[in-house]
Formats: sequence, C-alpha cells, structure tokens
Amino acid sequence: MKIVVLSSHTSSLFWFRMDMMKSFLSKGHTVIAVGSEPESAWKAKFQEFDIDYRQLPVERNGLNPLNDLKTFKSLYEFMKKEKPDKVFAYQAKTIVYGSIAAKLNGISEVYPLVAGLGSVFRGNGVKNEMIKNIMKLQYRVACMFSKKIFFQNHDDKNEFLKNGLVKENKTVIINGSGVDLSKFKYEELPEEPSFLFIGRLIKDKGIMEYLEACNKIKLKYPRVRCLLVGPYDSNPSAITKEELKPYIDDKTIEYFGEQDDVRPFITQCSTFILPSYHEGTPKTVLEAMAMGRSIITTEAPGCRETVVDGVNGYLVKVKSVNELEDRMEKLINNKQRSYSMGQESAKIAIEKYDVKKVNQTIIQTMGI
Repeated sequence: MKIVVLSSHTSSLFWFRMDMMKSFLSKGHTVIAVGSEPESAWKAKFQEFDIDYRQLPVERNGLNPLNDLKTFKSLYEFMKKEKPDKVFAYQAKTIVYGSIAAKLNGISEVYPLVAGLGSVFRGNGVKNEMIKNIMKLQYRVACMFSKKIFFQNHDDKNEFLKNGLVKENKTVIINGSGVDLSKFKYEELPEEPSFLFIGRLIKDKGIMEYLEACNKIKLKYPRVRCLLVGPYDSNPSAITKEELKPYIDDKTIEYFGEQDDVRPFITQCSTFILPSYHEGTPKTVLEAMAMGRSIITTEAPGCRETVVDGVNGYLVKVKSVNELEDRMEKLINNKQRSYSMGQESAKIAIEKYDVKKVNQTIIQTMGI
C-alpha cells in the first residue's frame, strides 16, 4: 500500500513520526511524508529511511483564506496524482484540508491524529471565539470524512464529543507518540540538582513560568543549573530573542538552542520541567521519563497523564510560578526523592509509553 503522512510542520514529522513511519515501512508499504518546509533541506534526510518527502504550501499559524485555499488546492492535486491507499494526518490545517482533499478524490481511509487542541480551543475573546467556531466546523467535516480519529488524551476526545464534532465509535486513544526505549535509556543522575526545559519557545509551553521560577531558584541556590533547549517559533505566543536575552545574560539559564539529539541534555538534568498550558501528550516528557528523570509539569490536558503526583514527579497549576518554584526547591533539597521519582518515571515509560505498543495500536486501527 501507499501511505501518506501529512503535517504542517516538517521537523515534527521527522522527529515525532519517524518511528511510526518506519513501522509502516517494516510491513512492506510505501510511505510519502508531506510537510511545509523545502524539499532541498529535507528530502535527503527522509530518503535515508526510504521515505519520499514532498513540500506542501501551508502556514501553520496563518489566517489568510487565500493561502489556505492554496494549501487545499495543492493537497487536492497531490491526492489526485498519488492516489494513496491510506492517509495519516495531524495538526489542524493538514487534518482539515487533507481529509476534504482525500474525500473528493474518493479516498476514504483517512486517520487524523488530534495531538493537542492548542490555544484557540481554550482561549477567550471575540476574535478567538470566531476562529474557534470556524475550527469546530472544519473539524466536524474532517471527522465526517475520516474512518477513525486518534486522540492522545481523554480531555481532547471529550472536547470533541461535547461539541458534537465526532462520534464515540470513531475515536481511538493512544499513549502519545510513544518513546523509543532502545534510544532513550536510563542514565544516572548528575551530582548537583539541575533542571531542563525542552520545547518551542512559546508562552503556551510555559516558557515564561520556567524562566521566572529559575530566576527565583538561582537567587537562593546559585549552583543549581537551569538548562533550556528549543527553537524560536513563528507562533503568535512565541517569545523573542530580546525577551530571552536578560535571562541568558544574568546566567539564570543556559540556552543551547535547537538540538537534533536531546539525550545529552537530559543526561545533564536531574528533573525535567514542562509547565505547558495544554498538550496532546508531550514527547519530551516521555523521553525524559525513559531516561529516569523526575518530572514537574502542569495539571493541564495531556500533561497530567504523564505524572502521578508525588510518585514520579509533581503536577502544578497552570501559570503558577510559585508552585513551580516550590516543587523545584523540594527536589533540590531531597536528592533521594528525585532519584526515586526518576526510577518510577522509567517504569511508567516502559509499561505505558513504549513506542512499539503505541505504533501497534495505530497499525491495527489503520489495518496496515
């Protein structure tokens, strides 16, 4: 079979969906990955895994209807030419326009993944409400044209059900994107307490809360390291280089930019922190868990699934710098607790988040 994997973010395709695409290949199928970034930068990287890569004109965060029409037209022509047997799509625009383009070309085997609903679904204000209502209509159509819809947490699934966007019998829950346990293995903790945030530098990921909590911690415990890994972003809630610079200059954080391999940085931390406002299921948290790190994350949808509060880490309220600082201080002052929580994280990663188990559910659902 020919299987197409659609995303509006190429690097996400490469880093978060590669294990899944390799599992499709292992069954003897052909895989075409479709993303937004130039073929000149990505085609050779995908080809190393025998995956064909194609570029799609799509703005992840744009609201220009003419640009969206161009995205739809390109997807329609792509589907008409390639005639894939099955389509796996994630991220809003590729789910919506990909499912409609597939339907119009007589392709019924479409499987969207709702990997977090983003700020629009949970935001406020007149403009936000208008955009949300348009998105609901679009998602309703996408779900109508899809065979099954994957969700990474029950909150997002229930939001779709509550709004009448999908029927219960079409929904499938998976445990995030999973984690490759052969790659992310347990590592001993560093001697000194240290914290790490990995993610796009956008406010919805809780980056400002992390920076402010680190600032308070460093005033009390100057020897504690606070690490930051991740790229700047085009998202409306992205922070700028100018906003981050004071925290680098005063040594609140050590910033390492975007990294192809996050393992050396997870190795340097004793606790992984993600104070996000919403997620599907955060892959970086799963990777840190597999490497035996205690976790501090929020009670937000998608995040709370990864932590049993007080067992493998702590859950804090969204946007609460004080709670975040308090839990960081608890782990600074109790190395044994940090160690035991890390051990529990590793157990949970093995039992629940093994990428092989996650991919097997996807393969069975898609009939691959």
